[in-house]
Amino acid sequence: MAPDTSCISPFARPLYVMLKPAGAACNLGCTYCYYLEKKKLYPEVETPVMSEEVLEKFTEQYLCAQTMDQVLFTWHGGETLLRNKNFYLKALELQKKYGGRRQIDNVIQTNGTLLTDDWCRFFKEHHFLVGVSVDGPGHCHDVYRKTKQGRPSFSGVMKGITLLKKYGVAFNVMGAINDYNVDYPLEFYHFFKQMDCRYIQFAPVVELMDGKLAPWCVPSEKWGDFLIAIFDEWVKQDVGTCYVQYFDATLANWAGEKPGICTLGRTCGHAGVMEFNGDVYACDHFVFPEYKIGNISAETLTEMMYSDRQVNFGRQKYTALPGRCKACDFLFACYGECPKNRILETETGEKGLNYLCKGYHKFFKHVAPYMDFMSNELANGRPPANVMEALRRGL
Repeated sequence: MAPDTSCISPFARPLYVMLKPAGAACNLGCTYCYYLEKKKLYPEVETPVMSEEVLEKFTEQYLCAQTMDQVLFTWHGGETLLRNKNFYLKALELQKKYGGRRQIDNVIQTNGTLLTDDWCRFFKEHHFLVGVSVDGPGHCHDVYRKTKQGRPSFSGVMKGITLLKKYGVAFNVMGAINDYNVDYPLEFYHFFKQMDCRYIQFAPVVELMDGKLAPWCVPSEKWGDFLIAIFDEWVKQDVGTCYVQYFDATLANWAGEKPGICTLGRTCGHAGVMEFNGDVYACDHFVFPEYKIGNISAETLTEMMYSDRQVNFGRQKYTALPGRCKACDFLFACYGECPKNRILETETGEKGLNYLCKGYHKFFKHVAPYMDFMSNELANGRPPANVMEALRRGL
């Protein structure tokens, strides 16, 4: 069945909304998790479950609003595998019903502890990309990623990853960098390479508790040191064979292309999130009442995501920057990073300085000559991996 195309958005950029099929529900109790508290938004709901009615409404509108032939559905949590296989089979059925001839891909994020043979066969059969949250080797991972009973979760995650590999399921990893594992950058990197994971993502933990930095936050300058330590090994031997999201995004900015991750883009607001009940929020990191932009039962995704309110939210990533950032030599490389991390003041008292600024500045300054070389290779139609040979010859 071909979708009704009368509601297709006239905007060029694709509409992207992440789905929370189980809301903030999770079988783990990770210390630093920013999403567990979102249960407080819906105190009357004991078990957050996305209904088939909401799922169908979303699927129809989401596919109808797309301007591209390729469409990505992203399933996120909480823990996505708290929904059973039948829910995702229904999702696939609806994608087929409303997708027309579009290529539809699915990516699902999980903590890995609930993966089974049955789940892995399902993901392989239906070509899901599985993202697994793991914070490095056991002594790093188990510091903060524990069960609700306070027990380590590393062995359960690794069993899940073993199953993914057994069934040949495409997967990548996402590590949260905190005050502990930031001191083990190469051990972190080697751990993922040893499990033959070639697409590595990591994100700095920056959270406030009662208006103050949480003790598990990554120190700013150490964040820069962490990136530099991994980059120095990657740029010598892994360019083109191991894809590190931050390095790819930095190179894209250096080459004048879109970076692929919103935190390093000039604007944001391109990626909303829909909760289990159809509430849509401006961003996964801004699921607060003041950033709710509507509900799918009352407004279309197109109306919400292209509303003046959402567009202004995205533009403010740049316009709200303090003068110090706009005058920075590396403005083009990060554009002040994520607005959620802009919790400091500049020396002159301007608000909106990113907590991670020192770390990023240190990293960008260090990688500048390598990025100059690689972006020049790209501009001339040559592979950026040539940097490795150039380094061997004394770049």
